[in-house]
Amino acid sequence: DWKQVDAGLGKSGALQPDGAYKFGMPRSDLHVTTAGVAIKPALALGSWVAFKQVTDSEAMLMGDLVLLESEVSPVLGKLQEGGIEQTALHNHLQHESPRVMYMHIGGRGTPARLAAAVHAALTLTTTPFGAPSAAPPGGSLGIDTAQIAQILGYHGKVNGGVYQVGVPRAEKITADGIDVPPSMGLATAINFQATGGGKAAITGDFVLIGNEVNPVIRALRDNGIAVTALHSHMLTDSPHLFFMHYWANDDALKLAHGLRAALDKMNVKKAG
Repeated sequence: DWKQVDAGLGKSGALQPDGAYKFGMPRSDLHVTTAGVAIKPALALGSWVAFKQVTDSEAMLMGDLVLLESEVSPVLGKLQEGGIEQTALHNHLQHESPRVMYMHIGGRGTPARLAAAVHAALTLTTTPFGAPSAAPPGGSLGIDTAQIAQILGYHGKVNGGVYQVGVPRAEKITADGIDVPPSMGLATAINFQATGGGKAAITGDFVLIGNEVNPVIRALRDNGIAVTALHSHMLTDSPHLFFMHYWANDDALKLAHGLRAALDKMNVKKAG
């Protein structure tokens, strides 16, 4: 029963097909540009937290909070007060204005307590808690999503004017010995935002094990896709994962081929 968590966070979550209970909190209050592109929240500014029940009374929390630099210290202090741990703090993008930091968090406890602690920290930011404003009715995105899906070999969905594709890893991932479902930040994220004339800005992150990191770097660079960050998000994951963030703004289908070349270097779950 996740109603207490909804009440604690002040908004409604959504049960994921893999059993996690997830909240998306897009930073629609921020106006961020990168290399001349106005970033839609769904492209790279989506805060989220997700819960997995691990015992009758206890849940595991994971999340990624999108913060302005001025918000980092107050949020970190309030989370520590509430017993929520930080597992990473870093950039995902480059050359963005204003500068955006990403704080990865984890916790164990009763779902209601975890939710209240996250909410208390986020009230120190200007993160909107309402339901995201409805997207304008389905016009064309300006890129051929069917063709992109065919090239990638995975289908996505349109969210907030962005075409989003998630590609889970094939192997089981655990943290503290507990299975972590892909929706808790463990699927490779591929996001396309149309920029006109069949072009798109792409960003997201590849979820990798150590021996995949440099083959994926080479595949991306061979296809004109820049690597903007490489780091871990978790402390006790097994196998230990590395997250590689990327950026390009070019012909959408050309970029899809480049992303496919990178996926081919990874142990990803077969589509379907």
